[in-house]
Amino acid sequence: MKHSPLHEKHLARMAKMADFGGWLMPIEYPGAGVLAEHTAVREKVGIFDVSHLGKASVRGSGALDFLNSMFTNDLNRIADGSAQYTLLCTPQGGVVDDLIAYRNSTEDFFLVPNASNTTDVVKVLIEHAPAAIHVENLHLEYAVIAVQGPLAPQVMRTLGVNTNIDYMAFETVTIGGADVILCRTGYTGELGYELLPKIADASKVWDTLVAAIEPVGGLVCGLGARDTLRTEMGYPLHGHELSLDISPVEASATWAIGWDKPGFIGSDVLKQQKTDGPGRRSVALKSLDRGIPRGGMQVKTAAGELLGEVTSGTFSPSLKVGIGIALLKSSVKIGDQLVIDVRGRDCLVEVVKLPFMPSHVR
Repeated sequence: MKHSPLHEKHLARMAKMADFGGWLMPIEYPGAGVLAEHTAVREKVGIFDVSHLGKASVRGSGALDFLNSMFTNDLNRIADGSAQYTLLCTPQGGVVDDLIAYRNSTEDFFLVPNASNTTDVVKVLIEHAPAAIHVENLHLEYAVIAVQGPLAPQVMRTLGVNTNIDYMAFETVTIGGADVILCRTGYTGELGYELLPKIADASKVWDTLVAAIEPVGGLVCGLGARDTLRTEMGYPLHGHELSLDISPVEASATWAIGWDKPGFIGSDVLKQQKTDGPGRRSVALKSLDRGIPRGGMQVKTAAGELLGEVTSGTFSPSLKVGIGIALLKSSVKIGDQLVIDVRGRDCLVEVVKLPFMPSHVR
């Protein structure tokens, strides 16, 4: 089990710890818990240690064209100094991983994949890379800290950081005396930033941020709140909404595909799915009673026809009801009332439009 460079900080706060992609990470902290941490991010500000996320670099002549032949999105859509959400697919259209690609230049990219998939992503890139391209796994060289919430810009300004940058833009800033890559992005639906300090600087950057959020009522948050926040936004999680068996077309992530660019891995299958229409797709479910959707629960019609299953589900701290994302037959439409099996009890849900909460990322 790998440890974050901030591991001792979490133990000192007596955090509840659990396995995330082979990393022992904080789920929640005593005295606050998931509900309070979630609310802090929606209403004020919270910080997360997400150092389990992967890091890799791709450099060399032709790096832009190479990555465009690998990833679904089109890196020509963004300029140097901007980041982009994209996916690496299999030839069959399944998803090896979803990740963020940072464009330093046409010959220099920094990638942030998911923890458990970093090795696979790097392996696939190395296997396909021409001689001029160098792919390097940097998983253990950087920490990742997320600062999320409506007061995030205020907090960053108190540290002397310029917050006047566009959504998904990044730059190098100084925090706690350390150089940090700062990107205006996140996984909560709130305006925020993700910061990447070198491992050696992680503790002092973390301590600086903790001290900065406390005067405005911010909280240190665990990955439990991160999951409830991303579920309210309908953001996909690999291994749930996306997988080797679930394509981005089925996961309703077609916006992350550059349909007009030359072929990429899996493009023929994905284009066919788009043309024919997928047989199943991700939809949002909102409970109409006290039932709480959970991953793996079956979803049926009132007459008992099996439609699919829940891929992610939780109690929404913001809406005070159960919510979920489910992969169902594509005949399902918004407004349909369906049934989920909650431990042998039928509970009623309605198909609704995502996101469950308004987005404030921009």
